[in-house]
Amino acid sequence: MKVTAFNASGRKDGNTATLLKAVLGELEKEGIETELVQLAGTSIRGCRACYKCFENRDRRCSVNDDALNECIEKMLASDGIILGSPTYFANVSAEMKALIDRAGLVAKANGDMFRRKVGAAVVAVRRAGSIHAFNSINHFFLISQMIVPGSSYWNVGVGRNKGEVEQDGEGMATMKTLGGNMAWLLRRLHS
Repeated sequence: MKVTAFNASGRKDGNTATLLKAVLGELEKEGIETELVQLAGTSIRGCRACYKCFENRDRRCSVNDDALNECIEKMLASDGIILGSPTYFANVSAEMKALIDRAGLVAKANGDMFRRKVGAAVVAVRRAGSIHAFNSINHFFLISQMIVPGSSYWNVGVGRNKGEVEQDGEGMATMKTLGGNMAWLLRRLHS
């Protein structure tokens, strides 16, 4: 089994990555292969609404000059997908929104190709707006017919400057619980 996490923060190895690594660490303890994909420094543009994905039905976006198709390949090769975003103006980052919109449309064009994969949202926040960002990611999972595990609280960690999220004891504990629950669910689905 494999879980791939996507960090859609403009900061590589910032608070969002710290939260994702906490979840991945728990999955690794359970013997599950993990990968962290950092979108910082890559380019993923928004959907052009060309609908070529519905014509081609090749599990790819017709716009192939950015990182989106590589992300889709990693999602398809994974049993679980974690999408992590900082909270920007009470929502996900532009990179996360572009990933959701384009990967989601390609998935719909290809018979809901993420159906029955396990999906988890992780959100870093300075103060407010995280629940809207959390919901935005979960809406993608749910319309994709994915299975979403819960945790001991919403999958949110609080911190502004790099590393501050590590001081959020409840947030870090929530990530560890999420990793354990995700591992349990993956094992049940693949037994």
